[in-house]
Amino acid sequence: MDGSRRGFLWLAGLTALGAAGAASLKALAQHAEGPSVTVGLQGETRWAMVVDLDKFRLHKSWNRCIVACHRVHNVPSIPIKDDEIKWIWTEEFEKAFPSEEHEYVADRYRQLPVPVLCNHCNNPPCTRVCPTQATWKRASDGIVMMDWHRCIGCRYCIVACPYGSRSFNWRDPRPYIEGGAHRDFPTRMRGVVEKCTFCEERLAKGLKPACVEACEHGELVFGNLEDPDSEVRQLLREHFTIRRKANLGTQPEVYYIV
Repeated sequence: MDGSRRGFLWLAGLTALGAAGAASLKALAQHAEGPSVTVGLQGETRWAMVVDLDKFRLHKSWNRCIVACHRVHNVPSIPIKDDEIKWIWTEEFEKAFPSEEHEYVADRYRQLPVPVLCNHCNNPPCTRVCPTQATWKRASDGIVMMDWHRCIGCRYCIVACPYGSRSFNWRDPRPYIEGGAHRDFPTRMRGVVEKCTFCEERLAKGLKPACVEACEHGELVFGNLEDPDSEVRQLLREHFTIRRKANLGTQPEVYYIV
């Protein structure tokens, strides 16, 4: 076989392989809703969280809710700053709310740690960039989900998220789980992205998110935005709230009472 014919066949084979790969990705995307628990019909449920900064200041309960979340979800405690994994954590006010519209918020809030987590945006940019749809917005209740088995570690979602709410496992996280892995929740592996999922596995059992349950004085309130009688709707009616980088059009579903 001459060189030109061999080259042609090699190129044809490569083209066919590329086409097959594209078809596989397309098929994967068409079935990317992934494993999920239906919570009501579409449009009946939209989960949201309200954070009361004054109550956190009064009860100093930031660490309590962080520990509860991380213990339940096997979040590792990696001592190297660049490698740490975070589902819920605290930031300085200026970092959490860098927008100029919050320039004149009361000083007492500026001196407090601000609990932050995935905002489970109603218009999430992270889901649009994932090539395997390992992250997607659940139609039944608006939770921005993660499928760690589908994640290929491209980290596009990390770049797309304007809140820094996603962590990448640069190393095997299992040896860093304090007290050993919690058997009721899957551990992750090196090379995948992870984040808060609003405790969807607890919601399926009728339980509150772990962080909310750990806050005994109403520092965190979780509920359905579509229910006008829910506690979160009542709080939003009675208090002025702000959201992180809402000007970006992401429509975050975590509200902060100030």
